[in-house]
Parts: sequence; C-alpha cells; structure tokens
Amino acid sequence: MTPFELAEPATLNEVVSLLDPDDPTVRPIAGGTALMLMMKAGVFRPSKLISLRDVKEMVSIDAKPGGDMTIGAMTPLSALEYSKVVHDHAPVITRTLKTLSNIRVRNVATVGGNLAHGDPHMDLPPVLMALGARVVVTSRTGKREFPVDDLFVGYFETSLRRDELISSLIVPGQGAHSAAYLKCTTRAVHDWPALGVAVSIDRDGDKVRDARIVISAATETPRRLPGAEAALHSGGASEASFRLAGEAAASEAELITDGQGSSAYKKQLVRVYVARALRVALSHDQGSRNRGAP
Repeated sequence: MTPFELAEPATLNEVVSLLDPDDPTVRPIAGGTALMLMMKAGVFRPSKLISLRDVKEMVSIDAKPGGDMTIGAMTPLSALEYSKVVHDHAPVITRTLKTLSNIRVRNVATVGGNLAHGDPHMDLPPVLMALGARVVVTSRTGKREFPVDDLFVGYFETSLRRDELISSLIVPGQGAHSAAYLKCTTRAVHDWPALGVAVSIDRDGDKVRDARIVISAATETPRRLPGAEAALHSGGASEASFRLAGEAAASEAELITDGQGSSAYKKQLVRVYVARALRVALSHDQGSRNRGAP
C-alpha cells in the first residue's frame, strides 16, 4: 500500500469538516473490511483516511416513541445481530445477519460502511429497502434524509457526494408487515450471493394490502420490482399469486452475468426465489399470529 495520512476525529462535526468535495483520495473509513482490501489490491490509493472509530455519537440503536428505530452508522453489524431492539422491531434483520459473511467481519463491519460501499452483493441493502428504511446523510452544510432505495445509482456507485457521510439509518415501524430475506450462494451459505431476495408483505386474510419485493446481487444495484408487486396485489396472498409474482419478477429484472452465474441462470433463480421468499414471509406472519402477536 502507498503511504497515507490518518486523521482520527472524535465528533461528527470534525469528520465532515475534514471531508474534501474536490479530492476523491480523501475518504472516511469505518470498519475497513472492504476499503482495506481495495487498498491492498491497489484499486484505491488514498492520500488521507478519516477514521470514524472514535466518533461515539454514531454508535447507537434506539427505538423511538413514534415507532421508528434509529441506528448509528458506526454501529457494528454484530451489535445489530444480538440487539433485542432490532429483533423486536425488524426480526428479518436479525435473521439476515446470521449468514452475512462471518462473525469476524460482523464484529468489525458497520452499518454505514455496508451501505456506503455500494456493492450490489451485500445482504443488508435489499432488506433495508424492503423495510422502507431511510438514510441520514451529514455534510458541512447540514443533513438530508432519503430512502435507501435512492442511495444506489450504479455498480459500486452511490448518490453520496464526496463531502457527505452516512451518519444514521432510520427503520420505520413495521406494523403488520412480515418480511423475509433469502439468498442463493454457489458455495457456502455465508458466501457472496448469486441472488438475494427481500420481501415485505402486509395482508388482510388473502388480500395483500402492501408489498415490497427487492432483489440484489443478480443486478447492478439492489432493485425494487414493481411489476412483481403488482402481480401480488392483484392475485392476493396465495400460492398461485406467489408463482405469478416470481414470473413477473423474472420478466422485469435486468440481470447481469458475473462470477456467480449467467443472467439466464439468475433469471431462473429470480423466478423460484421470489415465490419462495413470499412463502417464507407468510409463514413468519402466520407464526406471529399463532403466538398472539399484535
């Protein structure tokens, strides 16, 4: 690796004051699980890294009175995995983290870094999109908030400006929604997925009141599939409707060929896994109802 300067600010305000909108070689570093690999491979050669590890105000998991859950961007993924607040608010996040990479990575990697990296193979972004989560971004000029859906604009590209930093994440109350995340890997269960599918569904009997279907890994960015959602709305919460949603998803998704498989292979995965994820979400919903959950 080439030499670089390391800054270690203690507050969020100090961090954003060090970001340079005109210099792409100045970069914040959170857990470093991805950035350090890029530096070792020579893909990225920074002139300055701004360490976030001492910014304690960015480490938090809080349930708000209005129903939202806020998560500080420097919160380690392992903290989410074992948090009762997260489990009670959005248990799909807890389930997803069990097979997200390995425990050594989860102990170091952070929520903000996971999102800011922009890798379409990440497990967490499609889940957060299905939950309707929003990111809070901070710069010298203030803060702005927008859906996680709008964060990813291309392969390893985000809508963040060079002088902006993800400071927190907001996951809204899920109400009667039930969610699931499934991934298909070509090797071990914790490996990079060939396809990730996240779904969230709210139903009244056999009627679907609301649904979000998101795929990742097989596409350049995590993508919502409105055609599949429409098929589910029109068909209801039934096995036949789930199959129709899978077919609609396979038809509308723009898939890529990479080391995890061909686009034709992934098309079949989408067809099968969207229907399967909807079944799993429905089973979680039925389990909650059987336990008397509100």
